[in-house]
Amino acid sequence: MSEIKRVALAGATGNLGPAVLDQLLQAGLEVTVLTRAGSQHKLPETVTLKEVDYDSLESLTTALHGHDAVVSTLGSLSLSKQLLLVQAAAETGVNRFIPSEFGSNTVHPKTSQLPVFGDKIAVQKALQKEADAGRLTYTIVVNGPFLDWGLAVGFVASVKDRSISLYDGGDRIFSATTLPTVGKAVVGVLQHLDETKNRAVYVQETAITGKQLLDIGQKVTGTEWKAAQISTEDCVKDAWAELSKTAPDYGKAFMNFLNAAIWGEGYGSHFETNDNKLLGIKEIGEEELRALMVSHA
Repeated sequence: MSEIKRVALAGATGNLGPAVLDQLLQAGLEVTVLTRAGSQHKLPETVTLKEVDYDSLESLTTALHGHDAVVSTLGSLSLSKQLLLVQAAAETGVNRFIPSEFGSNTVHPKTSQLPVFGDKIAVQKALQKEADAGRLTYTIVVNGPFLDWGLAVGFVASVKDRSISLYDGGDRIFSATTLPTVGKAVVGVLQHLDETKNRAVYVQETAITGKQLLDIGQKVTGTEWKAAQISTEDCVKDAWAELSKTAPDYGKAFMNFLNAAIWGEGYGSHFETNDNKLLGIKEIGEEELRALMVSHA
């Protein structure tokens, strides 16, 4: 399969975009950042900027001409915009498309049925259709929750507040990865096209339980933490109940479904086999986890 040299990156800002951009540049790849009209971002001088209209196939095909790969890190509210981006990539001869997944195991049958992942599943189907027609190849990167971001904002655990939510008792193992390592995984995919063709790759920096995180956090801070006990079954029930309302709070339903996908039973959130070795990813131990927590204290 042809070597990847030119990469178009959709969504270079936000939580993940900068980390992916940094790793692409470190790997010596030529990067074009797709931006919306009027967007103003401070990006490295080596990056090419191209304004696009994500609702215009002509705009997207013009921007993608000459590129070998497309990497999308578009945020939740823009995931559906990828459908036209996939079409544009197929029509311009792009070799590899990496969609904005980078989280829960959406290729798992149970997880794929959650409404929160509807847009991602639609993009997966579009990619599969184009791959079946021989018009492009794709890779889905599954890495669990962002560990560093999750500690910074209190999603995985809050070092600042000395608190954590323990789902279903906190004994269930889940896989997690930091933002820079997700970026490294993207580069690894682009460097191993044959081995990662038309499939999901699994990446984890750690496989850990909520109780283990709680224990490490308490050791790091030297204080006792608050541990909320939450049922993931209740999360799912509450999410469906919210969606049934006349004026639902979609954000609330989103978070409840997401919590179930990460910490619930049978959603494939612990990657018992992974692609770390292939993609050059190393797992971290308790010492590195302690250092990570200290950096967010």
